[in-house]
Amino acid sequence: MNLERRRSSIEIIADMLRLGEAGKTEIMYSVNMSYFQLQKYLGFLLERELIDRVTLGNPSVTYRVTKKGLSLLRSIDGILETLELKEVEDT
Repeated sequence: MNLERRRSSIEIIADMLRLGEAGKTEIMYSVNMSYFQLQKYLGFLLERELIDRVTLGNPSVTYRVTKKGLSLLRSIDGILETLELKEVEDT
């Protein structure tokens, strides 16, 4: 079954975690989200220690997925595969 639908928050979080390490602009364009959404999701992921804020210099900052974030990503991917909402080759 192929459902035409918007991405869920969980799928957006998984897309962000899949980037590994990226700056705000890269995340925003790669995950296809607004700046407002980006701020909301970054705050959510940082609070739960699923990503870390890495300062590379002034003002360069990136966000890096943590071990806890990778564990969550594996769980999400397993669920999406089970529900056939994710292509197996994306793994």
